[in-house]
Amino acid sequence: MTFKSERTRVKRIPDRGHYDKDTIYPIIDEALICHVGIVHENNPVVIPTIHARDGDTLYIHGSAASRMLKTIPGQQNICITITLMDGIVLARSAFHHSMNYRSVVIFGPGKIVDDPEEKWNALKVVSDHLIPGRWEDARQPTQKEMDATTVIAIPLNEASAKLRKGPPGDDDEDYALPIWAGVLPLSLEKGELIPDPVLPDSIPIPDYLK
Repeated sequence: MTFKSERTRVKRIPDRGHYDKDTIYPIIDEALICHVGIVHENNPVVIPTIHARDGDTLYIHGSAASRMLKTIPGQQNICITITLMDGIVLARSAFHHSMNYRSVVIFGPGKIVDDPEEKWNALKVVSDHLIPGRWEDARQPTQKEMDATTVIAIPLNEASAKLRKGPPGDDDEDYALPIWAGVLPLSLEKGELIPDPVLPDSIPIPDYLK
């Protein structure tokens, strides 16, 4: 299956474009935040939010009062972007400085999830995307909380990934310059747990957080 279409086709440096699940899905799954682009009252708006993928469907959620979530169902097309930064590329020339990255752009309609079972599963998927195992350990949502939450499903039918990796690419005449060049790696790392100040000392750290 390919997600390639005219609007997902990578035009700038097309060799970096990928249109297959094996490339696109791991980027979606590794990222913790996506950015959702909509048109609201004739103005472009881009909102960062949490997401999660279940099979060939992307889910986002939030307050039922959210401007973004109220707007999406009325639009046939929204745009979602995801970016993972892997390094800063330092070239010998300022012009050829760059970044190593993995990114995904998704196009498609978004629909409100009305089915209670799918909605419950979608919220569990989002929770487990952030911290696997947390959903089963936490108090489950009440009906009032479910009613106050909107879940949007976006089918993953039209998407592309764009990647850059490796060292800088300088002009031939610049390789002789006495200037350090290379890559400064970047990564997202987990830090030490900070317990809630009112958490009783008797409550141990769950295994899934260790």
